[in-house]
Amino acid sequence: MPDKPEKKPLEEQLYSSVSHLIELARLKVIASVNTTMVTTYFEIGRLIVEHEQQGEERAAYGKGTLKQLSIKLSDKFGKGFSVENLDRMRFFYKVYANQNSSTLLTNLSDKAPEANSATLSRNFQLSWSHYIKLMRIENPDERRFYEIESIENNWSLRELQRQFDSALYERLALSRDKAQVKQLAEKGQQVQQPQDIIKDPYVLEFLGLKEEAAFSESKLENRIIDELQHFLLELGKGFAFVGRQVRFTFDEKHFRIDLVFYNRFLRCFVLLDLKIGEVSHQDLGQMQMYVNYYDRFVKTDDENPTIGIILCKEKNKALVEITLPKENNQIFASKYQTFLPSKEELKAVLNDTVKDDENIGGEA
Repeated sequence: MPDKPEKKPLEEQLYSSVSHLIELARLKVIASVNTTMVTTYFEIGRLIVEHEQQGEERAAYGKGTLKQLSIKLSDKFGKGFSVENLDRMRFFYKVYANQNSSTLLTNLSDKAPEANSATLSRNFQLSWSHYIKLMRIENPDERRFYEIESIENNWSLRELQRQFDSALYERLALSRDKAQVKQLAEKGQQVQQPQDIIKDPYVLEFLGLKEEAAFSESKLENRIIDELQHFLLELGKGFAFVGRQVRFTFDEKHFRIDLVFYNRFLRCFVLLDLKIGEVSHQDLGQMQMYVNYYDRFVKTDDENPTIGIILCKEKNKALVEITLPKENNQIFASKYQTFLPSKEELKAVLNDTVKDDENIGGEA
């Protein structure tokens, strides 16, 4: 008989339980302190705005008022109340006070007597640094989208900045109609059908291949594996890594799929094939075979149909359209780029993609 696992001494069990409890408490304290600080900054912004709005005369020397306020607050409370920071708090209030924000509503039982109802209806869940970034986003819908995604995916400030710089909102909005784009602002990214996980282009600047004039598909794959955590973030919600160079045998021939993932929201396998050049109709046919194999021999009856994505350096959209079935919702070809352009450059690329789609639609 196998040996029974050795039980921990009661003292050790007690220590582990108490230690775990303290760690959880500390995390809650940090979260509580962060929420209180951001809410306080929002309320300070409100008081400053209301002070300025008491009359045109007061508004005219608002900067002088902030300077005097900064001196007095800094003398009493120390750092954190510079004129620049107070001005941020003022702007923070002006941005979020009248916005139908995605910030969750909450009912507070112990309301401060002087607190504004706009403050009390909000439960700010991100850090002050996150909100400094968010309030600079001019488009309210785009701002709400990034706020929701930051909360739901626990994005660090660095990840929020990266997703914004890579125009995630525009890339997701590109393949959606007006109602679905509005849903992005109200609920964030919802993964309900295969098209919801597709991006075009995928931005892979974290692979560090920008300066290399040429690289092989195996090197691209190796870099993706090395930076798998970043790659999963770029893929989007619900992805789990299954394997690389996954082999299967059919009709006494061996085939290998570059990368295999599983999406828990769609409850299906997602197969990725990497191409360093332009996608061809042979590539699309090969992916169709991979998907068919997984649908017939790998997935279970309660799982949804397999999705295949070809990541390519270039693609001919007309070729993809004519090669794939008209009602296709399983095979996709998306471009990737190994550098992070400016947001304006990426928007220009996305606009060109929309024009290409319209041209293809007109020719059909």
